[in-house]
Amino acid sequence: MVTKTILVPLIALALALPAPPAHAVFTNGSLLDRLPRIIYTAHRGGALEVPENSMEGLAATYARRRTSVLDVDIRRLRDGTLVAMHDATLNRTTNRRGRVAALDRAGWNRVRLRPPRGLPGHWRAERPPTVKKILKRFGGRTVLLLELKDPAGLTRLHRMLRKRKLTRSVFLETNKLRVAARAHRLGLLTAVWRSARQMKGDHPERWKRYVTMLSVDHRTPARHARKAVRSSIRYVWSHTVNTRAARDRVLRLGFDGIVTDVPGRLASHRHG
Repeated sequence: MVTKTILVPLIALALALPAPPAHAVFTNGSLLDRLPRIIYTAHRGGALEVPENSMEGLAATYARRRTSVLDVDIRRLRDGTLVAMHDATLNRTTNRRGRVAALDRAGWNRVRLRPPRGLPGHWRAERPPTVKKILKRFGGRTVLLLELKDPAGLTRLHRMLRKRKLTRSVFLETNKLRVAARAHRLGLLTAVWRSARQMKGDHPERWKRYVTMLSVDHRTPARHARKAVRSSIRYVWSHTVNTRAARDRVLRLGFDGIVTDVPGRLASHRHG
């Protein structure tokens, strides 16, 4: 696990550094071209090392440069604002209670993240970010994986990505194949995650036309996992991989990406 002595300086560095110069921002797909052979993705920013879906946590993970992709969950407020939040309610991760979708932007501004006990490092009770702020901070500087929890937000998210010329460096993730197909028609990179139970009956080779990345539960039996690997989908990753044994197993099966809550641990001790 990442220690306090490492995390605190990294957080300070990430927050103090000026934004990269304009020439360091890629909007034409170059970021995908730069992905390594084995791709490490920080799930919710690295949720067992930093506060999940937080700007401070994302900045700390980004500063470590051990992962190629930052994963963030996206929900929609009642006024259409897109924000970073995994759960449908505020109860687990913030100082407030109630449904995320019941808030407008003014209500959202009063919410503060509550870092979980036992998390390494020192974290402030910050306001959870909007997608606009995440794209401004990280768009074009690293590949983003945005899981859209509310399909109604797809039109607005597409508009935001197109305006910023990020449609070739941001994956739109969903568990719903129809949402992925719609996102593909809009010109977005698409990602679909599937549970071990779903993979038993799935035929992922049928999705290769409109799915850019397929993420499969690491507990999926080998015979079903191999269907994903052999599907001809461009990227096939596994989630949520938090041990070296699980990582090594899915890599042996042929997966080319690891989605993990502990990127500081797994990506710093790479296989082979």
